[in-house]
Amino acid sequence: MSNIIFISGTPCTGKTTVSEKLSEKLNYDLIKVNDLAIDNNLVLGIDDDKGYKIIDIDGLNDLLLEIISEHDNLIVEGHLSHLCSGADKLIVLRCRPEILEKRLALRDYSDAKIHENLEAEAMGVCSAESLDIYDNNVYELDVSDLSVDDAVLTLIDVVNGEKELSFGEIDFMDWLLVHQ
Repeated sequence: MSNIIFISGTPCTGKTTVSEKLSEKLNYDLIKVNDLAIDNNLVLGIDDDKGYKIIDIDGLNDLLLEIISEHDNLIVEGHLSHLCSGADKLIVLRCRPEILEKRLALRDYSDAKIHENLEAEAMGVCSAESLDIYDNNVYELDVSDLSVDDAVLTLIDVVNGEKELSFGEIDFMDWLLVHQ
């Protein structure tokens, strides 16, 4: 049985840190979607207004499916991974906006980019977008109060089928109502 796990979420929710440690603990290969896109010339340009790289999602998806076909156990990490198919389980890391705001500020994001990401997190954009492809195989983990080690231990149990995560129970909309 294969275990192809995608880990997505808003920037600064801990995807990279958690994924690196999880892949090490499980001895799974790790693919970082952003690096994969850049290394394979899947960047179509830069959004002039927001400064984001525009990624060829179809090309990225095709490449990921090819890589997945060669692996039994794999972790795919990145905030675009939920837009690609091929995962057995898609896990969206969630984080309370007030915590996320501090993390985003440490990366020197512009105020507009910080606000956009906080709104996306409050509305659960990554989770909602993932439903188009993954339907009942989307799981959310609120990492707000978890250490990296605790998050990794939880995800090991999820990967091994010893723990179920829910979907749709994490709600940060109250933050959005206060900050609009």
